[in-house]
Amino acid sequence: MSDGLARLYALPAKIGDSLQSILLLAVRLYWGWQFAQNGWGKLHNLGRVTKYFASLGLPAPEATATFISILEFGGGILLILGLASRWIAIPLIVDMAVAYIVADRQALFSLFSDPGKFYGADPYTFLFAALLVFIFGPGKISLDAFLARRLRRDSAPHRENFKPFYGF
Repeated sequence: MSDGLARLYALPAKIGDSLQSILLLAVRLYWGWQFAQNGWGKLHNLGRVTKYFASLGLPAPEATATFISILEFGGGILLILGLASRWIAIPLIVDMAVAYIVADRQALFSLFSDPGKFYGADPYTFLFAALLVFIFGPGKISLDAFLARRLRRDSAPHRENFKPFYGF
């Protein structure tokens, strides 16, 4: 393949790679905000959320409602900041998977028979967003990326302290 054709073939990947962090930022900002709003709403209506969780047969509905409310509110804020993104994505993924299993089982089981019902269910986009952040990370525009760059810079050997060994 000619050099020009190879560059042309690689162009979409180069463009896509350059847009990855912007997409991940948009996902984190939007869905982080949605998680935080859901958690905030649950925190301010714990009695109602507790009753709903009890009606679903969840164990310790009051403690579960409190935990989920704090997880979604705090997790949403962490996603917005891009801080501990992959770590917080894990419990958010579990939260949404349980929401499918417990509260939206009919939609979950319609994955193949009625896909529209599956991806139209409330947990779907939350689960998908958390999976994106877990799999691809928060992107370069995040506190995680900033901290990683800072840690790499701080842990690199400083030139003035570097003394090469020449074998004698």
